Order: sequence, then structure tokens, then C-alpha cells
Amino acid sequence: MTATLLALPRATRQNSRRRPLLDAAAALFRKAGYPGTSIRDISAAAAMTPGAVYSHFPSKAELLVAVYAEGVARIAERVDDATQRERDPAKRLAAACEAHLSALLDGSDHAQVLVRVLPRDVPEAAEELDRLRESYEARFRLLIDDLDLDGETKRSLRLLLLGALNWAQVWYRPGRKSPKALAKRFLSLINVLPATVT
Repeated sequence: MTATLLALPRATRQNSRRRPLLDAAAALFRKAGYPGTSIRDISAAAAMTPGAVYSHFPSKAELLVAVYAEGVARIAERVDDATQRERDPAKRLAAACEAHLSALLDGSDHAQVLVRVLPRDVPEAAEELDRLRESYEARFRLLIDDLDLDGETKRSLRLLLLGALNWAQVWYRPGRKSPKALAKRFLSLINVLPATVT
């Protein structure tokens, strides 16, 4: 067993430590915010030395970008899986909203970082964070484009909907309504989905 571990390439050993490092950073960024989290805090939470953290990520900003990228990948996968099962445009949007809410409300630190740490809060990484957010939000743009609405209404709907979905993590209390029920309620309020659709 020891011989096998010693035979692992250095990159494989480093990659095996990357996931716990990203998870530790995400938990701290969620709890204390970006400015309130130091590399020393992250290294302690990940049971690594600060030097080991820097060997993976040369700066805290680059570590945040990696946490964002992981969060985007996780939420995007859920949204993509959910929308592939629907054909009706309104139901596809409802499925995307449900998947988005589920990802935010299931306690995922990575998803929470996406809505709690804004690109403008981290100027040195703002461009990359904006790019990651845009790559995710493009899914909603495409889904809303399939609705029979004019261009300005589509843009307003996207901004309104994503804002409402993201803000749910502030007021949501488990057990009252499911993410599916919330998504349908949001869409029925803005007349995209009839309240009676199941």
C-alpha cells in the first residue's frame, strides 16, 4: 500500500488535496466573506500549511476563482439535467428555477459563495468572476429566449428571476415550501407559468 502511494505522480497527489482545499475555502468564504478569510484560516481548515495552499493557488483571489468555478459547475450540472427532461419552454424554465433553488438551499458552500461574494467585492478577480457568472446565467437567457416575450421583457424577467432566486437563501426556512413549489410560485406571480401547472 505504501509503495503504491509513493508511486503516485506528484500531480495526482496534489489533485487529491485540491478538493478538500476548495471545500474548506468555500465554507470559510461563505461564513466570513472574502475579506474576512485569510490563507492561514483556509490552510488550518484544510489541514495544510499556508505554503501548501500557495502551491495550488498563488493568491487568495485565484483560490476564490476556483471556488466560483466549482460552484458554477455544480449548479450548472443540476440545471442542465433538470431542463433536459422538459420540452415546454415554461416548464423548462420552471425546472431550471427549481434546480437552481435546490442547489442554493441544500447547504452547498460552493453555491452560497456565488451569491454571497460579488465580483465587485474582489476587484483583482472581478473580470474572471463576472465571466463565470455570465457563463452560468447564459442558461437562463436561452431558456427565457424560448418564451413568447419581447426582448426588453426577456431581459427584465431574467434579472428579476435570478435576483429573486438568489435572495431566497436569505429568507428560506426548510420545511415550509419545497424548491419546486417556490419556483412555480415565483413564475406564476409573473405570469410565466399558470399557477395550476403541476
